[in-house]
Amino acid sequence: MSNSTNSDRLAGKKAVITGGTTGLGLATAKRYLEEGAQVIITGRKQEGIDKALAELGTGTLGFVADSTSIADLAALAEFAKAQFGEVDILFANAGNGMFAPIDQVDEELYARQFDLNVKGAFFTVQAFLAVLSDASSVILTASAVHAKGAPGGTLYFASKAAVRSFARTMAAELGGRGIRVNTLSPGIVPTAFFKNSNAPEELYNDFEALAGRGAPLGRAGKPVEIAEVAVFLGSDEASFVTAADYVADGGWMNV
Repeated sequence: MSNSTNSDRLAGKKAVITGGTTGLGLATAKRYLEEGAQVIITGRKQEGIDKALAELGTGTLGFVADSTSIADLAALAEFAKAQFGEVDILFANAGNGMFAPIDQVDEELYARQFDLNVKGAFFTVQAFLAVLSDASSVILTASAVHAKGAPGGTLYFASKAAVRSFARTMAAELGGRGIRVNTLSPGIVPTAFFKNSNAPEELYNDFEALAGRGAPLGRAGKPVEIAEVAVFLGSDEASFVTAADYVADGGWMNV
């Protein structure tokens, strides 16, 4: 898994990555650039975008957008159209986790979680329908937890199950244009995700311990390991792959 040389698997492709300033989105942006793509990343704050752009270098553009805002997503699609004409890879990656026991979930927390992960993913794809090239690739970030259950994870787990469902129906609806829609489901990968969520540290530690005990590889993942799967799904190598769920979790979900 080398990122030191370019193999041009994405040469000439135009990509948009929401939530691309940190974590899995940033790691994927790096790999896309190394593979020859041009990339637009989004973040909710200009300072985060500026920091990411300084790290990524040439070939990358940034756009401030909140994926829960339909107006922001429409503006993002117009920006991508103006810059690229068409988009070949749409990675709807923005999201977060809201964790609480069932009896502590209120309406505000519920709405925040589903706005971030479900509304955001759906309306990102909708906003780009007229900008996506035929035979383009849409990748939705789900999670290995979409088929699991654990205390405190009711909202987050269910939101990712909804994203997994989106990929099936969107693939069926957009297949006539040759557009492929798949989910990428990471397992436990140390990133800023938990720092930006409301998860208590002990919950994260429990998840890490669970992954270590329950996954055949016995360890957490690395952001670049998830990014490599995103490279495959965005490339022509995956031209016959759609409605699928690519799980990169060290085997945790399936054992």
